Amino acid sequence: MTKILLTLLAAAFSGLAAAQPALKMMIPANPGGGWDQTGRNLAAALQGARLVSSVQFENKGGAAGAIGLAQFVNSAKGDPNAVMIGGMVMVGGLHLQKSPVNLAQVTPVARLTSEWEVIVVPANSPHKSMADLVKAFRDSPGKVSWGGGSAGGTDHILIGLIAKAVGVDPARINYVPYKGGGEAIAAIIGGHVTAGVSGVGEFAEQVKGGKMRALAVSSPGKTEGIASLKEQGIDVELGNWRGIFGAPGITPPQRDALVAMVKAATESPAWKATLEKLGWAGFYLGGDDYKKFIDEDTRRIGAIIDSLGIKK
Repeated sequence: MTKILLTLLAAAFSGLAAAQPALKMMIPANPGGGWDQTGRNLAAALQGARLVSSVQFENKGGAAGAIGLAQFVNSAKGDPNAVMIGGMVMVGGLHLQKSPVNLAQVTPVARLTSEWEVIVVPANSPHKSMADLVKAFRDSPGKVSWGGGSAGGTDHILIGLIAKAVGVDPARINYVPYKGGGEAIAAIIGGHVTAGVSGVGEFAEQVKGGKMRALAVSSPGKTEGIASLKEQGIDVELGNWRGIFGAPGITPPQRDALVAMVKAATESPAWKATLEKLGWAGFYLGGDDYKKFIDEDTRRIGAIIDSLGIKK
C-alpha cells in the first residue's frame, strides 16, 4: 500500500511539474533598467505562485529594444513559452528609427505597469531646483545634457515636452541615450551629464542614498515627496507603461494561456509588494484589449515624436 501511495504521489508531482512551463524571457535592454526590473520581478512572481517551473533570461540591449525585438521575432516564432518585455520606450524608438521590425510582429499578452518619470541631477550639481535647471536650459540649451534611455523613448519624449513647455526648440536638446539603467546611473552620478531622466523606481535607491537629487516628477501631483512639473509651473504630464509579449505565430489558445498565467501573477502578493517597493502603478490590461491599446499608442507616440522635431 505504501509503495502504491508513493507511486501515485510521484505521478502527481510529475504531472504538476509538467503543467508548469519553463519560460524563456527576452529583455531587450541591458541589466539594471526598468524593463529588466519588470521582467525579473514578474518572473519571481510567476515562480512564487508556482505558475512556471523556471525562467531563463536573455538581455539584449540597444536601439530602444529593436535589437532584442528582431532576435525575438526571428528565433521564437511559434514558441508558446517564449516571452518578451517591452513598453512605451520601444514604441517611440521603433518609430524614430523607422525600424524594419515592429510590435505588430509579436503577440500582445498584457500591459503590466505604469510609472511616472523623474528628473534628477547628481548630488553635487549647482542646479538646486527645477527652476535652476530650466533657466540654464533656456539660456543655453546645448550646454545642458540630458541622460536617459534610448532615443525616441519615454525619457526623450519627456524632455521634448518640457522643452516645448518652457519655450526651447526641441531640436536643440542635447540628449544622451544609454542602453541600460546601470550605464545611465553611472553617468549621472559621475557628472557626465547635467541631468538624468527615468522612471521613479529606477533612481529611487540613488535618490534615497543621497547620490542624486530629484527635482521633479511627471505625475499630476507630488509623488514620493517630489514636486510635480505641473506644480512647478511646467504643464507636462507623462506616464511610462511596460508590458509583456508572446512570440509571433502562437495560437489563440496559447496566447490565452499566457494571458491567464500573467494575470494570476499580477494578482499575487509578491507582485503587489513589487509595485509598492518600486513605486509602480498596476496598469493591467490583457489580450485583445492590450492589442487595441498598442495600436492606439503606436499612433499617439508617433504623432508626439513628429511634433517634437526629433525624428531622424
